[in-house]
Amino acid sequence: MEYTLKILSIFSVTHDVRCIRLEKPLGYSFAPGQATEIVINKEGWALEKRPFTFTCLNDDPYLEFTIKCYSDHDGVTNQISKLKAGDELIIGEPWGAISYKGPGYFIAGGAGITPFIAILRQLHKEGMANGNKLFFSNKTSLDIIYEQELKQILGKDALFIVTERNDGIYLHDLIDETFLNIHVDSFEKQFYICGPDAMTNSISNILLRKGADPSAVIFEK
Repeated sequence: MEYTLKILSIFSVTHDVRCIRLEKPLGYSFAPGQATEIVINKEGWALEKRPFTFTCLNDDPYLEFTIKCYSDHDGVTNQISKLKAGDELIIGEPWGAISYKGPGYFIAGGAGITPFIAILRQLHKEGMANGNKLFFSNKTSLDIIYEQELKQILGKDALFIVTERNDGIYLHDLIDETFLNIHVDSFEKQFYICGPDAMTNSISNILLRKGADPSAVIFEK
């Protein structure tokens, strides 16, 4: 089933990330970590479906998506960056493989943080965020999405890594085997991974070599 929904608000989160809030259909339900297909309801874009993750909570009175917009070509996200309140998006039913299975490590690269936002917000709301740790890698500090909120949720267990321009405040590493050996207390916990395919594959392979249970290494397939 598809739903045509008006945009209630759209605002900047970083220099190239937008937060969009939509009307919420009566009875529409999803689990934190899930996504849906989105279409811009404008002429010429009807066949351009793209998956985006919900970043609101299920009991919020709106649907929210946090979307990285690429302006280097006239694609869907570039069009999304130009939308305004009152414009419409078409969404489908929710789906997704990433869901919370217990305390562990959230490992994200860039916009790969988005499936974890609703999960961490829900854990925070329920007072269950303790015992989780976040490793969030970006090119520069200007690319970090919801940095202050993630610090509020996880405190010192939110680790931010920048790989290109380092100003001395953030870790300046790759999330490789050396990094994981230093920052992971136990490879017997849950691991949630989302980011570029090469990053996800590399980290997954390292975790399995270190003895992580394959069923505890969770990523969108």
